Amino acid sequence: MNRKKKENAAQSTRQLMGIDGIKDHCIATRMGDLVFFIIKPTNISVLSDSSISARIYALLNVVKGQAEIEMLALNSKESFERNKNFYQERMGSEELPAIRRLLEQDSKHLDRIQVLMASSREFYIIIRLRSEKETDVFPYLSRIEQSINDNGFTTRRATEQDLKRMLGVYFEQNVTTEKFEDYDGDRWVIVGE
Repeated sequence: MNRKKKENAAQSTRQLMGIDGIKDHCIATRMGDLVFFIIKPTNISVLSDSSISARIYALLNVVKGQAEIEMLALNSKESFERNKNFYQERMGSEELPAIRRLLEQDSKHLDRIQVLMASSREFYIIIRLRSEKETDVFPYLSRIEQSINDNGFTTRRATEQDLKRMLGVYFEQNVTTEKFEDYDGDRWVIVGE
């Protein structure tokens, strides 16, 4: 058991996630390279039932047209549940009415923020490249992107920064970082010294 803990302690975060590396267009894993297409979400709350059915049918065409498609949906928003629970517990134990009112206002503010962010979803179509030749990869990915766009979806291939942000959201719900570094402190390294 201790040997296993030592082996895990020596692994990097990427190794623990099963990632060999992040390239400018994909995430490299031992099971193949993963290419991500970011799908711009549609606000279906303003669409009629027939329009929603048409969107579902279009998505079905995309999925059945490419057998290797995988899908990922993320909440690209922060969760305030722990903060709201803290405020509720503090309100229950607080004796001063003025402090209780402030805690209640803070809790309502978090509710308003969460409502505003409720539509913050990200959708990805993932293509796993296994044995494609390097020269065939980009034309192949371009055909897939065109197929997705032809079915009425707005999409683009994820860049390296998009991939890092997506991993940050997926693994730690970090949606506030503007630029992700390759390692902690990367911005402070002076090249050539």
